[in-house]
Amino acid sequence: MDSAPDLAMPVAPLPTIMLEPLVRAALLEDLGRAGDLTTDAIVPVDAQARTRLVARQEGVLAGLDLARLAFRLMDASLDFRPVLADGARLQAGSEIAVITGPARAMLTAERTALNFLCHLSGVATGTASIADAIRSYGAKVTCTRKTLPGLRFVQKYAVRVGGGSNHRHGLDDAVLIKDNHVAVAGGVRQAVQRARAGVGHMVKIELEVDTLEQLDEALEIGVDVVLLDNMDLPTLRAAVSRVNGRAVTEASGRITPDTAPEVAATGVDLIAVGWLTHSARVLDIGLDS
Repeated sequence: MDSAPDLAMPVAPLPTIMLEPLVRAALLEDLGRAGDLTTDAIVPVDAQARTRLVARQEGVLAGLDLARLAFRLMDASLDFRPVLADGARLQAGSEIAVITGPARAMLTAERTALNFLCHLSGVATGTASIADAIRSYGAKVTCTRKTLPGLRFVQKYAVRVGGGSNHRHGLDDAVLIKDNHVAVAGGVRQAVQRARAGVGHMVKIELEVDTLEQLDEALEIGVDVVLLDNMDLPTLRAAVSRVNGRAVTEASGRITPDTAPEVAATGVDLIAVGWLTHSARVLDIGLDS
């Protein structure tokens, strides 16, 4: 990743009004019923400190605003000065931000700030590993609804920061007809027809297909997107050829940075990767004095 260029398109930051309840809840969970017993017992109330957020490995930065809020909610007088911005490519030793002010608040907020920053930077880094691998193709990497409860909107933000795009945000912003829906409805045609009759004209309809026969039926009925699930490469290439631009094509099924290029080479429009959010490895970032 160290040779890749910085991401060209900056991602719009999330409004503070969306982030604050999440950070506030995380701080309250940590403070419990008695506050920070360790820091309050050891650190004088008037002690001041200067610390730095520093990357300990390479990756992509995401979640800086949540880290800033964690410190500022503990004490508004803390001075949080970013050196880098979300989307920056980090190397081991990269200085991310400098924090100065009351030591007690700084130490109490440290873990909450790092939990958000390390996790979301891990999501962005994982996304970038796929985005970099398929950069020479026309496909985009996208996330799924396999997110950690309560963190979906910030995880999906981190995916965008890492160079990916978002699938639907929830059950209420698009239709995705999966195999169980088809089974209950009695077939592909019945499922698609009921979905089309039950939603507004602005809502897109995606259908999951496992075989070329299902794909042919989907194309005959007409859907906006086809999810080509767990197809091998020859079948995937055949599916893209059959679609021939009549719908957006999305591939899924245990795709990694190593396998993503060959999947992208089939001509699919999107590559869906669930582990970006449900199993992202944290990026090691520390608070150093």
